[in-house]
Amino acid sequence: MQQALFILLGALAVLVLGFFIFSLYLPSRVRVERSLVTEAPASAIFPFVNVLRKWPEWSPWHAYDPAMDLQYTQKDAGAGAGYAWSSRHRNVGKGSLVIMESRPHEYLAVEMNFMQQGTAKSWFRFEPVAEGTLVTWGMEADMGQDPLRKLMGRMMDKWVGGDFEKGLRNLKRVCETELKKERINH
Repeated sequence: MQQALFILLGALAVLVLGFFIFSLYLPSRVRVERSLVTEAPASAIFPFVNVLRKWPEWSPWHAYDPAMDLQYTQKDAGAGAGYAWSSRHRNVGKGSLVIMESRPHEYLAVEMNFMQQGTAKSWFRFEPVAEGTLVTWGMEADMGQDPLRKLMGRMMDKWVGGDFEKGLRNLKRVCETELKKERINH
Protein backbone atom coordinates (compact mmCIF):
# COMPACT_ATOMS: atom_id res chain seq x y z
CA MET A 1 0.00 0.00 0.00
CA GLN A 2 2.77 2.41 0.96
CA GLN A 3 4.70 1.57 -2.21
CA ALA A 4 1.63 2.37 -4.36
CA LEU A 5 1.31 5.75 -2.63
CA PHE A 6 4.98 6.56 -3.37
CA ILE A 7 4.51 5.55 -7.02
CA LEU A 8 1.41 7.73 -7.27
CA LEU A 9 3.17 10.72 -5.65
CA GLY A 10 6.20 10.19 -7.91
CA ALA A 11 3.99 10.12 -11.02
CA LEU A 12 2.24 13.29 -9.86
CA ALA A 13 5.59 15.02 -9.29
CA VAL A 14 6.75 14.02 -12.79
CA LEU A 15 3.49 15.38 -14.28
CA VAL A 16 3.82 18.70 -12.44
CA LEU A 17 7.47 19.03 -13.45
CA GLY A 18 6.60 18.10 -17.05
CA PHE A 19 3.82 20.69 -17.09
CA PHE A 20 6.20 23.35 -15.76
CA ILE A 21 8.89 22.54 -18.34
CA PHE A 22 6.28 22.46 -21.15
CA SER A 23 4.97 25.89 -20.07
CA LEU A 24 8.46 27.40 -20.35
CA TYR A 25 8.28 26.89 -24.11
CA LEU A 26 4.82 28.39 -24.55
CA PRO A 27 4.77 31.95 -25.86
CA SER A 28 3.51 34.58 -23.44
CA ARG A 29 1.85 36.64 -26.20
CA VAL A 30 -1.65 35.66 -27.28
CA ARG A 31 -3.41 36.92 -30.40
CA VAL A 32 -7.04 36.34 -31.39
CA GLU A 33 -8.52 37.69 -34.62
CA ARG A 34 -11.77 37.17 -36.49
CA SER A 35 -13.17 38.77 -39.66
CA LEU A 36 -16.54 39.00 -41.36
CA VAL A 37 -17.83 40.66 -44.54
CA THR A 38 -20.94 42.82 -44.38
CA GLU A 39 -22.69 44.64 -47.18
CA ALA A 40 -22.82 47.79 -45.04
CA PRO A 41 -20.20 50.45 -45.81
CA ALA A 42 -17.59 51.30 -43.18
CA SER A 43 -19.30 54.66 -42.68
CA ALA A 44 -22.38 52.81 -41.39
CA ILE A 45 -20.44 50.34 -39.23
CA PHE A 46 -17.88 52.63 -37.63
CA PRO A 47 -20.30 54.57 -35.37
CA PHE A 48 -21.44 51.31 -33.73
CA VAL A 49 -17.85 50.67 -32.62
CA ASN A 50 -16.64 54.25 -32.09
CA VAL A 51 -19.62 55.32 -29.93
CA LEU A 52 -19.39 53.24 -26.75
CA ARG A 53 -23.05 53.71 -25.82
CA LYS A 54 -23.88 51.69 -28.99
CA TRP A 55 -21.87 48.63 -27.88
CA PRO A 56 -24.83 47.07 -26.02
CA GLU A 57 -26.59 46.76 -29.40
CA TRP A 58 -24.01 44.25 -30.70
CA SER A 59 -21.41 43.28 -28.07
CA PRO A 60 -21.64 39.61 -27.05
CA TRP A 61 -20.71 40.46 -23.46
CA HIS A 62 -23.57 42.94 -23.12
CA ALA A 63 -25.89 40.15 -24.28
CA TYR A 64 -24.58 37.83 -21.53
CA ASP A 65 -25.61 40.38 -18.90
CA PRO A 66 -27.89 43.17 -20.15
CA ALA A 67 -28.14 44.42 -16.55
CA MET A 68 -24.38 44.88 -16.06
CA ASP A 69 -23.37 48.13 -14.41
CA LEU A 70 -21.80 50.54 -16.94
CA GLN A 71 -20.04 53.76 -15.97
CA TYR A 72 -19.16 55.89 -19.02
CA THR A 73 -16.51 58.57 -19.04
CA GLN A 74 -17.62 62.08 -19.93
CA LYS A 75 -16.51 61.43 -23.50
CA ASP A 76 -18.26 58.39 -25.00
CA ALA A 77 -16.93 58.40 -28.59
CA GLY A 78 -13.52 58.49 -30.24
CA ALA A 79 -10.04 58.51 -28.72
CA GLY A 80 -10.17 59.03 -24.96
CA ALA A 81 -13.70 57.67 -24.57
CA GLY A 82 -14.15 54.84 -22.13
CA TYR A 83 -16.30 52.97 -19.69
CA ALA A 84 -16.03 50.63 -16.75
CA TRP A 85 -18.24 47.58 -16.34
CA SER A 86 -19.16 45.29 -13.49
CA SER A 87 -21.14 42.08 -13.78
CA ARG A 88 -21.77 38.99 -11.71
CA HIS A 89 -21.85 36.88 -14.89
CA ARG A 90 -18.69 34.75 -15.06
CA ASN A 91 -18.12 35.51 -18.77
CA VAL A 92 -18.27 39.27 -18.20
CA GLY A 93 -16.70 40.07 -14.83
CA LYS A 94 -15.30 43.49 -14.09
CA GLY A 95 -13.01 45.85 -15.98
CA SER A 96 -12.62 48.99 -18.03
CA LEU A 97 -12.09 49.95 -21.64
CA VAL A 98 -10.61 53.07 -23.31
CA ILE A 99 -10.47 53.94 -27.00
CA MET A 100 -6.81 54.72 -27.69
CA GLU A 101 -7.01 55.52 -31.41
CA SER A 102 -9.92 56.28 -33.71
CA ARG A 103 -9.49 56.74 -37.47
CA PRO A 104 -13.00 57.13 -38.91
CA HIS A 105 -14.12 54.30 -41.19
CA GLU A 106 -10.64 52.66 -41.05
CA TYR A 107 -9.40 51.63 -37.63
CA LEU A 108 -10.16 51.73 -33.92
CA ALA A 109 -7.80 50.63 -31.11
CA VAL A 110 -8.97 49.86 -27.59
CA GLU A 111 -7.15 49.08 -24.36
CA MET A 112 -9.00 46.82 -21.95
CA ASN A 113 -8.20 46.28 -18.29
CA PHE A 114 -9.58 43.00 -16.93
CA MET A 115 -8.41 43.73 -13.37
CA GLN A 116 -6.76 40.56 -11.99
CA GLN A 117 -6.51 39.00 -15.47
CA GLY A 118 -4.42 41.90 -16.78
CA THR A 119 -4.73 44.15 -19.81
CA ALA A 120 -5.23 43.54 -23.52
CA LYS A 121 -5.09 45.60 -26.68
CA SER A 122 -7.98 45.20 -29.08
CA TRP A 123 -8.66 46.63 -32.53
CA PHE A 124 -11.19 46.88 -35.32
CA ARG A 125 -10.18 47.29 -38.97
CA PHE A 126 -12.59 48.23 -41.73
CA GLU A 127 -11.50 47.40 -45.29
CA PRO A 128 -13.57 47.94 -48.44
CA VAL A 129 -14.17 44.77 -50.47
CA ALA A 130 -16.37 44.05 -53.50
CA GLU A 131 -19.21 42.74 -51.29
CA GLY A 132 -19.10 45.70 -48.87
CA THR A 133 -16.75 45.91 -45.88
CA LEU A 134 -14.41 43.40 -44.30
CA VAL A 135 -14.56 44.00 -40.54
CA THR A 136 -11.74 42.49 -38.47
CA TRP A 137 -11.83 42.35 -34.69
CA GLY A 138 -8.60 41.40 -32.98
CA MET A 139 -6.98 41.26 -29.57
CA GLU A 140 -3.48 40.78 -28.24
CA ALA A 141 -2.44 40.15 -24.64
CA ASP A 142 0.71 39.25 -22.73
CA MET A 143 0.04 36.37 -20.37
CA GLY A 144 3.35 36.86 -18.54
CA GLN A 145 5.57 34.01 -17.37
CA ASP A 146 3.08 32.32 -15.01
CA PRO A 147 2.78 28.71 -16.30
CA LEU A 148 -0.98 28.51 -15.67
CA ARG A 149 -1.66 31.84 -17.39
CA LYS A 150 0.47 30.81 -20.37
CA LEU A 151 -1.49 27.57 -20.67
CA MET A 152 -4.74 29.52 -20.34
CA GLY A 153 -3.46 31.77 -23.15
CA ARG A 154 -3.48 28.75 -25.48
CA MET A 155 -7.25 28.53 -24.91
CA MET A 156 -7.94 32.21 -25.60
CA ASP A 157 -8.50 31.72 -29.33
CA LYS A 158 -11.27 29.24 -28.61
CA TRP A 159 -12.83 31.21 -25.76
CA VAL A 160 -12.58 34.77 -27.04
CA GLY A 161 -12.71 33.86 -30.74
CA GLY A 162 -16.25 32.54 -30.36
CA ASP A 163 -17.33 35.78 -28.70
CA PHE A 164 -15.66 37.81 -31.46
CA GLU A 165 -17.53 35.78 -34.09
CA LYS A 166 -20.82 36.34 -32.27
CA GLY A 167 -20.11 40.06 -31.89
CA LEU A 168 -19.23 40.45 -35.58
CA ARG A 169 -22.44 38.64 -36.61
CA ASN A 170 -24.42 40.95 -34.28
CA LEU A 171 -22.65 44.01 -35.69
CA LYS A 172 -23.41 42.85 -39.24
CA ARG A 173 -27.08 42.29 -38.39
CA VAL A 174 -27.46 45.69 -36.71
CA CYS A 175 -25.67 47.58 -39.51
CA GLU A 176 -27.45 45.80 -42.36
CA THR A 177 -30.82 46.37 -40.66
CA GLU A 178 -30.03 50.10 -40.40
CA LEU A 179 -28.94 50.12 -44.05
CA LYS A 180 -32.24 48.51 -45.13
CA LYS A 181 -34.22 51.07 -43.10
CA GLU A 182 -32.35 53.90 -44.81
CA ARG A 183 -33.01 52.42 -48.25
CA ILE A 184 -36.74 52.10 -47.49
CA ASN A 185 -36.93 55.72 -46.27
CA HIS A 186 -35.27 57.06 -49.43
